[in-house]
Amino acid sequence: MPLFGSLYIGASGLQTSQNTLNTTAHNMANTDTKGYTRQQILLGTRSYINLSTSASAISYQQYGLGVFYSQTRQVRDVFLDETFRKESGRLSFYETNTKVIEEMEDLFGEFQGVEFSESLTNLWKIMEDLYEDPCELTNQNMFISRCDQFLTRASLVYQGLCEQQDNLNKQVENMVEQINDYGEELVAINKQIMRLETGDTEHANDLRDRRNLILDELSKLGQIRYEEDFNGVVSVKFEGVDFVTSDLVNRVELYTDKETGFHTPYWRQLANYKVNSRGERELDLDAARLFNPTQKISTTMNTDIGSMRAALLARGEKRATYQDLENEKTYNRDISQSLLMNVQAEFDRLIHYVATTINDVLEQAALSEPDTNYLKDADGNPYRMFELISEDPEMGFSIRNMIVNEELKREPGNLSFRLKDDSEDKQAIRNMLNAFESETYMLNPNLQTKTNIRRYYDALINQISNTGEMNKDFQAGQEATINETFSAREQVLGVSSDEEMEFMIKFQNAYNASSRYINVIDEMIEHIINTLGR
Repeated sequence: MPLFGSLYIGASGLQTSQNTLNTTAHNMANTDTKGYTRQQILLGTRSYINLSTSASAISYQQYGLGVFYSQTRQVRDVFLDETFRKESGRLSFYETNTKVIEEMEDLFGEFQGVEFSESLTNLWKIMEDLYEDPCELTNQNMFISRCDQFLTRASLVYQGLCEQQDNLNKQVENMVEQINDYGEELVAINKQIMRLETGDTEHANDLRDRRNLILDELSKLGQIRYEEDFNGVVSVKFEGVDFVTSDLVNRVELYTDKETGFHTPYWRQLANYKVNSRGERELDLDAARLFNPTQKISTTMNTDIGSMRAALLARGEKRATYQDLENEKTYNRDISQSLLMNVQAEFDRLIHYVATTINDVLEQAALSEPDTNYLKDADGNPYRMFELISEDPEMGFSIRNMIVNEELKREPGNLSFRLKDDSEDKQAIRNMLNAFESETYMLNPNLQTKTNIRRYYDALINQISNTGEMNKDFQAGQEATINETFSAREQVLGVSSDEEMEFMIKFQNAYNASSRYINVIDEMIEHIINTLGR
């Protein structure tokens, strides 16, 4: 082999060793950088020069032209990436549910410094006092005051549940904006990678790191599927629908309900229009929804993935009332899977039971004295403790559609509980107490265990608590899974400073060896020239 050719071999060793040292230093500098993937150097041999290709020889006579720096690749495990992203989405789902339930527990446990259960207890106590002396004006006044307090605090709690829905609704809006931003950035990165890697002149590893970090974050919002083509372009499906292609983002749009203000995410490319019963053209979301709210939540079906799905389910589609519990089929389809709508409906049913029970007892007592004005207003109608704001049958005796009788608040003595013969009507109060103790009430159509009004609230709180504990157990299990998957993934793509230091020493020695090799060749050439020159 020519001596001057040997210099090129040494130079290739120097150049390659310098590049490997630069890559190792780059790894060490990004040890704590979020989303960074360890880079690995691939070396290759240059083409050989054949001196002889005789078939009689054991092997060809040839010499090499050195080494070259073929590629710097990212060290990743596709299976671990997919597992981590899917399980991250599932963890986000249960984290969102757990947070919603904790806020509900805070709402019911302590509202403006006073527990709601206290108002229900106070109502029961005043009814007991009223039974002892039903004609005492103080007791009558206190009874009306306790009913008003009960309804006021119930309204505050229900309003708190509505505010939770509004907060989740705002979160949904922010999530959709974030998803679209991620999509736009993925398209921009795809274009940059194609431009940089055209002609195989550069491998855009740092851009891939950013893209992988976006996919990690996107997977927390919903279920994703992705693949990279031969040009380095990643296409993404979000919830089974094409979201990102090489140069296009199918943006997620928001439909806002005019009555509730709730946002519904949908795919614009899948949406159609229809004509409603009033002849108006409106958006048809049946096939365009991002998520199907009636779809059963199941780990097996992977329908428990993504914080956006959890937020939409927890929020629900409307403000639920006791009437949503009347039809079992409708309840199971529209209400049961929503944390907030389910509790709204069950809580509203408690208030409905209390109001209608007291009203019914007062009406029955008034009708038992047909020839008197006992418990009747100026028009001869039986007094109702709780009156409707609107007579709309679709609202009924719901929290938002009730007030305490203003006339009784002004004249509590109208609740005389004194019969025509001047005797005390203790039976009416006894009927009220018995109705509160009657085991005839259920939280929802799926529960067969019956309870009474006094224990209904405790059953509701226990249900919320049990649901919260169940979600916390799921969350804890997911956290353990994520930690194991994260550790396994970090062992593959994470940077170990000790390992990189070993590589640094190895490549430094290789650089020194190439340098010494060039020095030897240089000395040989110098010796030959000096010798022959004489």
